[in-house]
Amino acid sequence: MDEFIERYGAERIWAATVVLLAVSVALAASLFYQSVYVELIWQYYWGPVVADAHGWSCIAWADGQQIHCSNAGANAGPTAEPGYTFVSYAGYIPTLVLMAIGVLFLVRRLEIERYRAGFFALFPFMLFGGALRVVEDTSVAAYRETGELMMGLPWIGFLISPLIYFTVALLTVLAVVVAVWLDRTDRVSGYEYPLAAIGTAYLTLTLAYLGYASTQPYADFHPLLLVTTLVGATLATAVTWLLIGRFAPEINRGTEYMGVVVIWAHAVDGVANVIGLDWATAFGLEHNLTPKHPINGAIVDITGSVLPPNVVDAIGAAWPFLLVKLVAATFVVWVFNEEIFDEQPRFAILMLITVVAVGLGPGTRDMLRATFGV
Repeated sequence: MDEFIERYGAERIWAATVVLLAVSVALAASLFYQSVYVELIWQYYWGPVVADAHGWSCIAWADGQQIHCSNAGANAGPTAEPGYTFVSYAGYIPTLVLMAIGVLFLVRRLEIERYRAGFFALFPFMLFGGALRVVEDTSVAAYRETGELMMGLPWIGFLISPLIYFTVALLTVLAVVVAVWLDRTDRVSGYEYPLAAIGTAYLTLTLAYLGYASTQPYADFHPLLLVTTLVGATLATAVTWLLIGRFAPEINRGTEYMGVVVIWAHAVDGVANVIGLDWATAFGLEHNLTPKHPINGAIVDITGSVLPPNVVDAIGAAWPFLLVKLVAATFVVWVFNEEIFDEQPRFAILMLITVVAVGLGPGTRDMLRATFGV
């Protein structure tokens, strides 16, 4: 295997793998349209995106018409719902890993150094991804009011998970290339400064649009919910970090202060879910949000079935999700020890960025979605 990689090169093998997989999927979908495209790709991957774009809880294939399940007949074919399933995870996770490997090759080719500075410079992009997803949520809200999508399919699909990850990744890669070019041509003293500035500009423009949307009939603004989520996540992170420093300081020796970002990112996701799923109405929303991921949905279901109804009414059913997120984030910080950073600094930073994005992207989306009432 090593001889094969050395002969052809890891980057060429990666590119060939991507092309081969893409061609294979396209060919299989063409040759076995019903079983591969309709019953697999559409039902578990594209159907949920189309349903999400319209704000539908269920979409039916209906011979390619893609209509709401309530308008479909008994033999309308497969149906799909917004959100993720374990089948879709089986496709998305390997794709994400493959994309991460490609980014790693790009980082190596660009000969980027000062990895930790780059990690913090990319922080605005992680917030931007979640905020951009809320733009699509406002499109759904507008669709309910006007009957028209803000942007037609398939383009609006690139603002819906998981395609939005590729959209944000592409915008980030472009920003990295520009930032490195500015650094190499001595226009700036470090690539991290223009990189952070570009990410901040992305985020500012997105929040400006959401601010505009909050003035429209289909959206609203609940600043107390935003403040509560950020304060709650910060307090949860502080407590977790203090406990680590007091009882297991070896956990954060590898990541150092990057570990704070990792834990805070997942704390935001946890607190946003707790507030959105159980307490959104207390902040003025018409109804609580519904879980879109099977993991937090399962946690809510288990908690609701184990605890007495009067206890659930008092403390909610989503709070264990915050504990799970904090424990998982702490475990990640522990795994990325000093040895990993010494041997594979690029890989370690890239994986940490992915971990933060996976937590902060959905967390920011849930927080802003509730904040703007969409």
